[in-house]
Amino acid sequence: MKKNDIVKGTCVSYTYQGFGVVKVDGFPLFVKNLILGEEAEIIVTMVKKQFGYGRVKQLLKKNEERVEPLCPLAGKCGGCQLQHMSLKHQAFFKKEQVEGVMRRIAHIDTEVSDVLMMENGLNYRNKAQVPFQLQNDRVVCGFYRLHSNESVDMDECMIQHPVMNRVLQIVKGFLSSKHSLGGLRHLLIKYARSSDEVMVVFITSDANGMDWEPLVQLLCEQVPQIKSVMLNINQRDDNVILGEEEILLYGHPYISDRIFDLSFRIAMKSFYQVNPQQTEVLYRIVMQFAQLSGNETVLDCYCGVGTIGLCLAKQAKQVIGIEIIPEAIENAKENAERNHIENAQFICADAKAYAKELSDNNQKIDVVIVDPPRKGCDEQVLESIASMEPQRIVYVSCDVATQARDIERLKQYGYHAAAVQPVDMFPQTQHVESVVLLSKLK
Repeated sequence: MKKNDIVKGTCVSYTYQGFGVVKVDGFPLFVKNLILGEEAEIIVTMVKKQFGYGRVKQLLKKNEERVEPLCPLAGKCGGCQLQHMSLKHQAFFKKEQVEGVMRRIAHIDTEVSDVLMMENGLNYRNKAQVPFQLQNDRVVCGFYRLHSNESVDMDECMIQHPVMNRVLQIVKGFLSSKHSLGGLRHLLIKYARSSDEVMVVFITSDANGMDWEPLVQLLCEQVPQIKSVMLNINQRDDNVILGEEEILLYGHPYISDRIFDLSFRIAMKSFYQVNPQQTEVLYRIVMQFAQLSGNETVLDCYCGVGTIGLCLAKQAKQVIGIEIIPEAIENAKENAERNHIENAQFICADAKAYAKELSDNNQKIDVVIVDPPRKGCDEQVLESIASMEPQRIVYVSCDVATQARDIERLKQYGYHAAAVQPVDMFPQTQHVESVVLLSKLK
């Protein structure tokens, strides 16, 4: 088999990215936009030693779960991978992925519950970080093609809230009229659904690259929901999006949102779940798995602005939150105060160091919540958590592979995965949130 060969085959499984797997004389081809059971003529686009890639030339047999993507950029933009699947089949795909990863990496056979899905998988995102480029004197903005640094130009994204798309269009139109980016590298937009408030952040390599005031004025006139406009200076030459220096151009350095009956302030660098409708679904599962009676001390590692910990505080004796980002901890403390919650404290520290300190001081912890970044937990964090001997660990993750790796590590400390509940926080994409309850074996 070589590049540009045309072959026929049937999709027999999926990769974790949602590519269909077709076996041609036993050799696996990974084919984008192909659904289980579908037969197709395939053009081979790349051949490696143990696998290859292909694209559909002609679909010969369709799966009934195939749908026509609503987004004109589907298949081009790297943001969504599953728009050609019905939501029902996306749920099947995501559950199968979680089951497979838990078997292969965590080596557990705990039953995986059905994925908790949204009714409508569009316009849900409350955060966007959109790259801007100048191509042939034309302003281009959009997410990158898969495995590339080339932006796919767009005017709206089907999974972002419409008000965020409006902000994007205004900024793009303004810069296009100037034929200049003014140093703009990314546009960060955050939206608070309950309050209908918007934050706009210009991420630039040069604070003096342009006069930002006319653009700020235009935005605020046309989008009255805007309550915060920030300038972030990033002169780094790497993949880190946000720089350290920030300047407030308009309003406040935060917006406010609600989860259940609690109010939260969200700053530029604060981690906050991107799907507000599914956040309460996710947190209800965390509450259910935590099994709090009011007498427990809860440790919330990677606590962000304190959303999970504060949602649990009413049911716990005490909550201790740990987060390494100073702005997030300040937000968490403010959030506790504004919600009149007095049994939660938040510590700005590295999770690894502070968990070890708690362990060394023989701090009694009954329940641990971990919601780490994609890379998962440091092994020292897991060791320190285990040494405190909590009865339950509730592990929330947006990367099931690193979660499964950490579950395998926790098994050596006597923890058993008692329940696995996936939640679809990211419809139309390959990603899925997973909540696992780990119980201490007696």
